[in-house]
Amino acid sequence: MFGLVNVNKPAGITSRDVVNRVQRLVRPDKVGHAGTLDPLATGVLVVAIGPATRLVEYVQRMPKTYRGTFLLGRTSDTEDIEGTVHELADPPRPTADQVQTATRRLVGTIDQVPPAYSALKIGGQRAYELARRGQAVELQSRPVEIYSLDLVSYSYPELTLLVRCGSGTYVRSLGRDLARSLGSDAVMSALRREAIGPFTIDSAVDGDALTMAAFQSHMLSPLLAVSQLPRIDVSGDEARRLAMGQAIDNRWDKTEEEIAAVGPRQELIAIVVPVEAGKLRANKSFAGAGGNS
Repeated sequence: MFGLVNVNKPAGITSRDVVNRVQRLVRPDKVGHAGTLDPLATGVLVVAIGPATRLVEYVQRMPKTYRGTFLLGRTSDTEDIEGTVHELADPPRPTADQVQTATRRLVGTIDQVPPAYSALKIGGQRAYELARRGQAVELQSRPVEIYSLDLVSYSYPELTLLVRCGSGTYVRSLGRDLARSLGSDAVMSALRREAIGPFTIDSAVDGDALTMAAFQSHMLSPLLAVSQLPRIDVSGDEARRLAMGQAIDNRWDKTEEEIAAVGPRQELIAIVVPVEAGKLRANKSFAGAGGNS
């Protein structure tokens, strides 16, 4: 098998649990996923099968859309309701206009401090492992891209945001920072990932109903994983040469760092890169992978 499956992850299980369910169906093929969702979260989880696991990095780079719900006037060690939640004493109650104004200040490239309960590594250990042992976790801020941030609904203390963002953004931390800019704090009570690039929640297969029949009917072309890359259509001879590790003429005059090479049957042949003058060579080859469409 060589392809992708857009799974709607249910609440209460990890992304790894979804991968394990798929693995039981397609064994011995490899299985991976793009973009971890916490057990609290639901929504789009792109699962890669077989050689498509080598394309996960391209899916992870795609813009993501989330719908997150938060409770103002509360704090939590995990920044969501799965941690120890404490209510603030007499917190402010911002108006909808004040919340709207605050959302606009968080659009663009912003510095974000990730949550202590995250999978980021500190000295070779996951931050959440240190936090669970009661150790102090200090993570450095890093730039993340927020393309849009819209207030969907607000009735104190609950507010819902629609977020479109780049890779590496923690939505629960975004809600935290929004609340703090209003003189309060917040915990995330629900999160749904509605899209990763072209993979949307409306077309996802139910993660609680993963059967071989449902799985096969929802298998997607690996070309979707590289839809953001420039593309070249290669001949059968060029495809064979790329598969043998040989360079081909750059008759398309492409100068981008990575290019998707597509064969005569609309199959992903390789990810190619410019090498010596006027030549392209496969950086990742998928010739003969099968399941390509």
